[in-house]
Amino acid sequence: MIGIAGSGSRLLDFRPRSDAERTELRREFGERDCAVIRGFLEPAFLDELLHAIERSGFQPRTHGHIGTEDSMDVGGPVASLLLAANDPRLFEFVTDVTGCGAIGCFDGRVYRLDPAQGHGDSWHSDVGDNRLVAMSVNLTTERYEGGELQIRDARSGQVTAEVGGTDVGDAVIFRIAERLRHRVSGVRGDVPRVAFAGWFKSAPSFRSVLAGGSWTAPERM
Repeated sequence: MIGIAGSGSRLLDFRPRSDAERTELRREFGERDCAVIRGFLEPAFLDELLHAIERSGFQPRTHGHIGTEDSMDVGGPVASLLLAANDPRLFEFVTDVTGCGAIGCFDGRVYRLDPAQGHGDSWHSDVGDNRLVAMSVNLTTERYEGGELQIRDARSGQVTAEVGGTDVGDAVIFRIAERLRHRVSGVRGDVPRVAFAGWFKSAPSFRSVLAGGSWTAPERM
């Protein structure tokens, strides 16, 4: 497991954000059901994390009718990211920006979409399992082609938001709701898309998850 810095350090660069930045993120999230957080991961942590991911392996994984990907086992860099993402300060920030209500934990995975392996994603909602807001953090060190987050209206099918071109370490948070569907568009070219993605959930609490002694890779819906 990547070393976690001591008490009082910042693992996640969600500073402050300033009141003006928070206001802008709230506006963006309210209008588009998503918001981009630039420079989300603290640089030293990100650098250490990327080196650990390079040394780690991925396993093929299928999410039913939704799609296929390579997924990293829980442990190592995934465990470090889960610890960082379950920071109460981050919960407060996400609640403030999205108005999602009290957050109990963040549940996520590190995955890779490799066009050479035919990986793909399809429209889905992720509604259920106490999920409030989704988050995806770009962990791809090179520019990849395609791979945009797309959000559409469930009834009309109209795409209402599309996010691409984020830098490594940037995050996107987006709304989970019955009225919405989302997907990652097809990745093209030679560079796979790697991301840490998952959901802020109302329950269980992260404390109870730790007390249970295990964490399994989440399923998409």
